[in-house]
Amino acid sequence: MEIKLLSGALGAEIKGIDLRDTSNENFKKINDLLLEHKVIFFRNQKITTEQHIALAKKFGPLETHAYVKGLDEHPEIVRIIKAEDEKNQWGENWHSDVSYNTRPTKAVILKSIKIPPVGGDTCFSNMELAWETLDEKIKNKIKNKKAIHSSLGAEFFLDNYKKMQRNKKKNYNEYSNEHPIVRTHPETGKKILFVNWTYTKKIIGLDEKESDEILNKIFEHQARLELTCRFTWTEDAVCIWDNRSVIHFAIADFYPGRGFGYERVMDRIAVEGDHPQ
Repeated sequence: MEIKLLSGALGAEIKGIDLRDTSNENFKKINDLLLEHKVIFFRNQKITTEQHIALAKKFGPLETHAYVKGLDEHPEIVRIIKAEDEKNQWGENWHSDVSYNTRPTKAVILKSIKIPPVGGDTCFSNMELAWETLDEKIKNKIKNKKAIHSSLGAEFFLDNYKKMQRNKKKNYNEYSNEHPIVRTHPETGKKILFVNWTYTKKIIGLDEKESDEILNKIFEHQARLELTCRFTWTEDAVCIWDNRSVIHFAIADFYPGRGFGYERVMDRIAVEGDHPQ
């Protein structure tokens, strides 16, 4: 096995592991790597849809997205498609997947199907490190507080994407949940800064002005480059991230002549998480 670190903060590209092998022994290696590096990448993994699902199930029960329709035969797989004439990219702001859920996603296994010649990298930021390096005054303000996370409604996920469909079986209304601003990782015991720019809207117990000021400072801190890594996709690459420990940003740099005009296709499977504590 070969491990190449992507940055000093988080992320590793792994060679020498076959993701088709879902034995307990191989899964333990994968999970140990995930807990250590927060996000791990594997290239040239020609796994089938069934093998993708089998790998994801090793992490726990699978989710279906609240708003986006999955594949007809495999509703737990969301096929993320940027059409040839679209400049938007699904997930193009800093966020933790479905943090507005009662049980936010534990992990995501994302497989590339079709990749443009340039553009569409994904960035990740380490929220354990973000908590450790946060200003002490802000830490003291937030360490025992909760925040409201809002789903923003179905339009946020679907209006800009021609080739992605609504999940007709789900309620389209916006909904929200409260979660601790600082959660404890259930496997490592580490403290995590569990807010994000996209879905976190207010700190409970503070007036709107003070809440906005503190959250904006936190969001700026979370996006500091020294907390991040960046991955350039190739076809048949698989990314697994610990959604409890990181936030991520899909870069929509599809400019004319540089990637605009190409389709981008990814298959996403999410694993159900726990109630943040």
